[in-house]
Amino acid sequence: MVVMKSQILFFILFTCISFNKNWAQDIHWSQFPDNPIYQSPGQAGNFKGDFRFIANYRDQWRSVTVPFQTLSVSADSRLLTKEQKEIGYGLLVFHDVVGDGQLRTLEIQGNVNVLIPLNKDSSFSIRPGINLGMNQRRLNANQFYFDNQFNGIEFDPGLSTNEVFQIESKTNLSTGIGTVFDWEINSKGKLNSGIGFYNLNRPNQGFFGQKITRDIRTNVFANYEHHLRSNLFLKPSANISLQGKYREVVLGSSIKYVLNNQKVVYRAVQGGVWYRLKDAMYFSAGMDYQNWFFGISYDLNFSKLTQASGARGGIEFAVRYILTSVKPKKIIHRVCPDYI
Repeated sequence: MVVMKSQILFFILFTCISFNKNWAQDIHWSQFPDNPIYQSPGQAGNFKGDFRFIANYRDQWRSVTVPFQTLSVSADSRLLTKEQKEIGYGLLVFHDVVGDGQLRTLEIQGNVNVLIPLNKDSSFSIRPGINLGMNQRRLNANQFYFDNQFNGIEFDPGLSTNEVFQIESKTNLSTGIGTVFDWEINSKGKLNSGIGFYNLNRPNQGFFGQKITRDIRTNVFANYEHHLRSNLFLKPSANISLQGKYREVVLGSSIKYVLNNQKVVYRAVQGGVWYRLKDAMYFSAGMDYQNWFFGISYDLNFSKLTQASGARGGIEFAVRYILTSVKPKKIIHRVCPDYI
């Protein structure tokens, strides 16, 4: 009986949220600097190297209910046109599973931008870009329990729910735009900042016949790196996301220490503290190993959910690999041996 009441409560909660326009929210990340394409389409191809591959995984609210799990993978690169214009491009795919009904979100986003230098030495530049995505949401109604399945004595999952869902999946397209500003201030400091606008076409995500539009998400960010001394770097960052009534403001910084700066044996470690306004504090740690980066963070929740969560929020992992192709040596002329 207690189990049945709990399941009914979860269903009522799910239904109320589903009919609220604030349900149609995008996912979020704690290690946002390590998921750059999600910040703005202008971030695609914005790195040193030839190809970049990134994977992110987040598991949260395991201490409260069925865990919310999100997996994201991306790949990006750039190319030069005949006019020597640099075009950045990238693909981002994420899969999200939440709640008792296993509400699944699968989204595939394509991103394209162009590099526009704003001064002669290209130390200040912008990258305006566009985003086009396909979003599919699906729930499993068989995971819900209803009062019709109570036979008067006990809960019987074999009984009919007498509930009819019009659809259990919804697929739509989303559009977005954004730009990134890069400024190499001097030999010790550089700034990467930008803005992104997503869901500009307000796609419909309603499951129950009622139109529920996905709110436009505005994302503003700034990542700064300052060379303090020798092998020590300070990396403060800020990220602001606005979507409907939802507001997320994250501020924090990490410190990076380079263990070995040689090209073939590059090693570095970093650690940071971050604050998500009115929600959580989290800690991050990471390591660079040649072309690889491994990062981990953990959220300590202190919102109104603290009594249920016990301050336990979620854990997140990030992995990045940058592939740098070996360029063939350009031979200007050949020297013939004397005996020819």
